[in-house]
Amino acid sequence: MEKILRRKTFGVKVGEITIGDQGPVVVQSMTNTDTADKVSTVAQVARLAKAGSELVRLTVNTEEAAAQVPYIRAELDEMGCAVPLVGDFHYNGHVLLTKYPACAEALSKYRINPGNVGFKDKRDPQFTTMIEQAIKYDKPVRIGVNWGSLDQVLLARFMDNNAKRSIPKDVKLVMHDALIASAIESAALAEKIGLGKDHIVLSCKVSSVQDLVAVYQKLAKESEYALHLGLTEAGMGSKGIVASTAALSVLLQQGIGDTIRISLTPEPGGDRTQEVIVGQEILQTMGIRSFTPQIAACPGCGRTTSTVFQELAEEIQSYVRLSMPEWGKRYIGVEEMQVAVMGCIVNGPGESKHANIGISLPGTGEQPAAPVFIDGKKKVTLRGGKIAQEFKEIVDDYISSTYQEKMT
Repeated sequence: MEKILRRKTFGVKVGEITIGDQGPVVVQSMTNTDTADKVSTVAQVARLAKAGSELVRLTVNTEEAAAQVPYIRAELDEMGCAVPLVGDFHYNGHVLLTKYPACAEALSKYRINPGNVGFKDKRDPQFTTMIEQAIKYDKPVRIGVNWGSLDQVLLARFMDNNAKRSIPKDVKLVMHDALIASAIESAALAEKIGLGKDHIVLSCKVSSVQDLVAVYQKLAKESEYALHLGLTEAGMGSKGIVASTAALSVLLQQGIGDTIRISLTPEPGGDRTQEVIVGQEILQTMGIRSFTPQIAACPGCGRTTSTVFQELAEEIQSYVRLSMPEWGKRYIGVEEMQVAVMGCIVNGPGESKHANIGISLPGTGEQPAAPVFIDGKKKVTLRGGKIAQEFKEIVDDYISSTYQEKMT
């Protein structure tokens, strides 16, 4: 697969992770717990980190939340969970970062929204206070513009200038320009205060796929800052997944984007870690990064109406994902492994031969007799009621005999 050429940006160090500088695209997520609730927040951060989130953002909106941040950090450290925490500040960040220095120090990065950091004559002084705290504690900052909270004074300026043009631009394009200007002008002010380019990440989030693509393409041309990608308010379920994938894939294919977050609305009682998994799967299916062995499985047809194939595919996929944290600790390169779980003889044997390890069921109405292929060659045929368990054992044996163990 041809490697995607990444846009050159300044590298931003967040804990042990580097964002930008053509390094790996980083997957991040955000909690939806009340940060003042230490127990729930620690538990959710740990789950997100275990799922593969490399940065986790917390809402820091009250004094109670700010007071808990250092305790959340300490408890995660005690658990051996070193994931960097990002503080999400709106409206009162200048107060909280100043009043709670332990919070300012415990966070690995701050997110500042220039649209609500302060209004009118309070904007620049309050923005300056937050940047000064970032400098004091040597923390990077994401200047995150959002079209739902765009600086109205700045937008009015752009609209007024547009109205004076002989041929005014479309209003939506003017908003694009205002979003980008908000990010770049805020970054310039941060630099003037003393924050280095290698401590600044920019984002301009919108909720429309085409608008997001257009804004980031222009933002990438006009700056060399590291960029955070995300379709804000992407939605729930398949809609949110499809919209985020459509937008981010176009940009990532063009080498734009240094860190991503998939902003999914969870189903009631749903698992927050889904946004991490979707982010990883976007990057892996595009060949940008590998996180876990990929499972190729056919969609099923009239030849595979038996539930045996569906149950086998689900069981193997779940087994691989649950096992990957341990495999990843022990073996080098296991995340690159390709597995095929196929349902009938039409494409099953061929697809299985293309994978590192594959299994092909015979189809509906036949006694399960499933040939297993390893690195293109038939190894064994599994029969009976324990095919799934026996195939998992073969996968384990393949991993231990193929991938080099990491030095301890």
